[in-house]
Amino acid sequence: MMQYIDEYDECTDKMPRREMIMKIKEYNFAIIELGLYLDTHPEDEKALCLHREYTRKLKDLKDKYQKVYGPLTIYFPCNKWRWLEEPWPWERGNY
Repeated sequence: MMQYIDEYDECTDKMPRREMIMKIKEYNFAIIELGLYLDTHPEDEKALCLHREYTRKLKDLKDKYQKVYGPLTIYFPCNKWRWLEEPWPWERGNY
């Protein structure tokens, strides 16, 4: 899975919305799993490095996504509530 995440790093600027969400989910999953692993292997430098790298990449990807599509959570500052402008997931039939 770690290789899959890194395969698409260069093309995040051209990535469609659905792919960006999937990539965000992949990074979230990898970070959580690495965190659990690091609970029992705190001296593993490779895992520590991957955790830092994926955390940075996740932040960058979330920033790119939110600049284009609006906030992912209530904690992202924005000028307006963009999710009110679009259909809810159940209104689009994509849930």
